[in-house]
Amino acid sequence: MKIKPLIFTFILITTFSCAQDRNPTNTENDYQVVVPDLTIPWGFTFLPDGSMLITEKSGEVIHFKDGKKQLISGLPDIYLRGQGGLLDIILHPNYTKTGWIYFSYASSDDDGKGGNTTIGRAKLKNNTFTNWEVLYKATPNSTRGQHFGSRLVFDEEGYLYFTIGDRGDRDLNPQDISKDCGKVYRINDDGSIPNDNPFYNRQGAKKAIYSYGHRNPQGMTLHPETKEIWTHEHGPKGGDEINIIKKGKNYGWPVISYGVNYSGTKFTDLTAKEGMEQPLHYWDPSIAPSGMAFISSDKYGDWKGNLLVGSLKFQYLDMCTIRNGKVVKEERLLDGHGRVRSVEQEPDGFIYVGIENLGIVKLLRQ
Repeated sequence: MKIKPLIFTFILITTFSCAQDRNPTNTENDYQVVVPDLTIPWGFTFLPDGSMLITEKSGEVIHFKDGKKQLISGLPDIYLRGQGGLLDIILHPNYTKTGWIYFSYASSDDDGKGGNTTIGRAKLKNNTFTNWEVLYKATPNSTRGQHFGSRLVFDEEGYLYFTIGDRGDRDLNPQDISKDCGKVYRINDDGSIPNDNPFYNRQGAKKAIYSYGHRNPQGMTLHPETKEIWTHEHGPKGGDEINIIKKGKNYGWPVISYGVNYSGTKFTDLTAKEGMEQPLHYWDPSIAPSGMAFISSDKYGDWKGNLLVGSLKFQYLDMCTIRNGKVVKEERLLDGHGRVRSVEQEPDGFIYVGIENLGIVKLLRQ
């Protein structure tokens, strides 16, 4: 493997914003280090035998089994720049039958300098990835180092959803469905595109697009009861969002936002506009969210049903209590242990969390 270096329309808003520094630290939690000494564990998943596959953003997949780490060979070339690298990993819903493992990563394939987010799949045999297939490659390549996305989720019907950020070109990509980037996509498990996708029959549109107007979604999960696709995404300075993804909808970036430029200047005066979706929740100041999972098991008592979101900026796991479609309470878990990159509930019912420069930890409730 090689690593290559206006008119304002009044809309009733039910969105809730919470000042982040007022969130209390929950002391009823602890953790157990399961996989130590990881740098940026961008994604991870459990194999049926209980071992783990972990992606390091730098371009390595680690197989962790019986307390030992082994690197897996057979990866394609990874484009490593800024936020780009080896990103998410998940198993096919019927993995024991198909053997497919799915990846998101940055690739420099195709014309032009730089790279862009790519979705691929492979099978694992004797610590080597085989049968590698590229299912989707965003174009064109870009030398910008920001906003690659990219999370992967299968829904109950077997469709694969993935996210790609706007690649730092907010004025060109997110609102244009003829262009990749700043979108949530839906494909079949073999990479073909469902003919009921919202823009499948739209001339000039990217047929795999499911929703658009996104900035940089680095969290995505399936709601355990409603089976809706939930995402969160990085805002600019302020305006990180939680969204419920709906077919063909426009989530507004950068026409509407609750954030401002990093310099503090405005790029829009609008927080709402007809035809654009409102977030379920937004953070101001931004927490820099990454990773996302619901607690759906009985391992954590009355925490069941809560949403967990990692914070890169403030270095904790944000536990969001949701009532009637609103985040009504937030609490800090795993506070101060490092940048929380990835969050998953695994088959044993426990929550596992990837923390930069620490490793994969199991969340425990005291």
